[in-house]
Amino acid sequence: MQQETLRAESRFASGTRPSRRLRRDGRVPAIVYGRGLDTVSVSVNSRDLYGVLRTEAGLNALINVEVEGAETVLTVAREIQRDPVRGRITHLDFIKVSLDEAIEAEVTLEFTGTPLAVTEDGAFVETIETSVLISALPTQIPPVIEVDIEHLGVGDTLKVGDLPVLDGVTVLDEAERPLATVVLPSIVEEPVEEEALLEGEEGIEGEEGADEEGGAEAAEGDEGEG
Repeated sequence: MQQETLRAESRFASGTRPSRRLRRDGRVPAIVYGRGLDTVSVSVNSRDLYGVLRTEAGLNALINVEVEGAETVLTVAREIQRDPVRGRITHLDFIKVSLDEAIEAEVTLEFTGTPLAVTEDGAFVETIETSVLISALPTQIPPVIEVDIEHLGVGDTLKVGDLPVLDGVTVLDEAERPLATVVLPSIVEEPVEEEALLEGEEGIEGEEGADEEGGAEAAEGDEGEG
């Protein structure tokens, strides 16, 4: 897996106001920590940060954080906080990793293939989970896990235990955890009887109205003749 590099500046002031000033200046507050390393408060350029997190590895990218006045630390980004409205990253942790020690990572699932029931029976694939938790060496974390679902029929459910086995990757989620299922669309029954009943009532009312009008006209005619 390719390693990315990100420059960081030491951050001495903490709290809400200093963090807001950093964000207005296009920087993201963060901390760097890990085994044998003192926790360091830093800030990174937001554009550079998005650049390293948008590679093929995504949020599991290996990032060499160059802290000003200190040694470069190999890390992964974790505990990413975002603005609930704009979705911008507002804070994150850079955790020190070692290339020969396994770490946990959330990996996205990519479903491939189209079940026959979708094309022939009008069914659809209902996605239950979009990622799984794995353990692997930092260099063996896959960018995505591809899963073929073409064989699924109506009512079939893909579970964690059905995922392909990948070298050096251990899936930590329970084997029975459902990931996707194939279902038929629910049929909405139209209230035919109720509509027919209403139409019938309207017909009766119309007939009664016609009879009343006819009776009134006949009565008027009789009065005229007298």
